[in-house]
Amino acid sequence: MFNGIHHIAIICSDYQKSKDFYVNKLELDVIKEVYREERDSYKLDLALHNQYIIELFSFPTSPNRLSYPEACGLRHLAFSVDNIEETVESLLQKGIEVEDVRVDPVTNKRFTFFQDPDQLPIEIYEV
Repeated sequence: MFNGIHHIAIICSDYQKSKDFYVNKLELDVIKEVYREERDSYKLDLALHNQYIIELFSFPTSPNRLSYPEACGLRHLAFSVDNIEETVESLLQKGIEVEDVRVDPVTNKRFTFFQDPDQLPIEIYEV
């Protein structure tokens, strides 16, 4: 029935700040950016290694996230990485706070979390 996940949509509170975070700090590639005047809203399509993965939206009056991270709905995004220490160091050098690295008790794989500008949890998971 399904072929895969097409993309993940994220609504941000400060478009320029979130655009900087996802494009300049996480180094995702911009596919297309559109300003929709009738909605006073931006839509930014982002890719990772030429694969479309995120739609970043801005709306002028979106409510804040209710809780961290157990609100109903999307809990977090997860990116796979080859080397968790290198990725953590890169994020720290860009001024992004990262939680301590933990080990998944089921898979014995290492992982950790950081947050986007709206406190959306983002996981890095060593493969």
